[in-house]
Amino acid sequence: MIFVLVFATGFLIALTLTPLAARLALRTGAVDQPRNRHQHAQPTPKLGGLSLFVAFFAAVGVSLSYPRTDEFEMPRLIGLFIGGALVFVVGVYDDHRELAPAPQLIAQIIAAIIVAASGVLIREVSNPFPGHFAPFETWFAFLFTLFWLVGMMNTINWLDGIDGLAGGVVLIAGALLFAHTFNLGQNSLALLALALLGSVLGFLLFNFFPAQIFMGSAGANVLGLALGALSIIGGAKVGTALLVLSIPILDVAWQIIQRVRAGKSPFSADRGHLHHRLLDLGVPQRVIVFLYYAVTILFGALALILPTGIYKLIALVVIGLSAIALLVKLSPPSPQK
Repeated sequence: MIFVLVFATGFLIALTLTPLAARLALRTGAVDQPRNRHQHAQPTPKLGGLSLFVAFFAAVGVSLSYPRTDEFEMPRLIGLFIGGALVFVVGVYDDHRELAPAPQLIAQIIAAIIVAASGVLIREVSNPFPGHFAPFETWFAFLFTLFWLVGMMNTINWLDGIDGLAGGVVLIAGALLFAHTFNLGQNSLALLALALLGSVLGFLLFNFFPAQIFMGSAGANVLGLALGALSIIGGAKVGTALLVLSIPILDVAWQIIQRVRAGKSPFSADRGHLHHRLLDLGVPQRVIVFLYYAVTILFGALALILPTGIYKLIALVVIGLSAIALLVKLSPPSPQK
């Protein structure tokens, strides 16, 4: 019953709040105007982060009535809430005023520090060859966790380039994390993934093509931070997340390299992302979105089916090389504004 209640709480709150957030955005000026690299033809509200933030943490609050799997889970959830609130507030400001990249990055780093300091740390990784775990020194675990959390926030933010893409990918990733965590018997942690699932689904009904509202920076950062933290809490599931989100993660890394090579800021906006390249080739938005969904489901299934160790490493290498080949094929000599 608690599983249904947590999912329903996230879903119904997002379903109710998203239209209200759209109206509030129109009244306060949080509106995305059509520009060169954007696909929408009409000004679109971009305050979807409000419904996502409230729905997710309300559903997490409902889940607290269930006995916790880990005695250290509560401090970690408090850290996640504080960090999420920070990137939410800064994201809302950006959705209204368009902050420069540097303040946004600083806010992401501070939020990641808060979450990591609460105990959400990648303390070890699986060693695929002898089949044991390779523990990290505390200082390295802290830095690696910061890199992971900030990277996840930017991955979801940059993935949010066409209607329904980022939300749908997070929905699938959350479902796979739920299945993985539930299979491990970590029921209270599975509830956290279920809270994310319900919240994103309620929002996605308004965000799918043609979108009535965008998640904005606030929504993308909250989802990225939540997804990154959920892949760590209760034992690192970073390998699973890497497989599920391998294409968006590699796309982000590729664009950073391309922009630096061109002498531009890594955070400069352009149409170099894979989904934009596919659009420029004439592929319809819905086809691109469903293609991403299918790839995410496929790689997520591999993450669940393949045994931990050498097989997941081989899958990551094969997928990574294939994705890099595709990005090279579709990339122009330099990023285009």
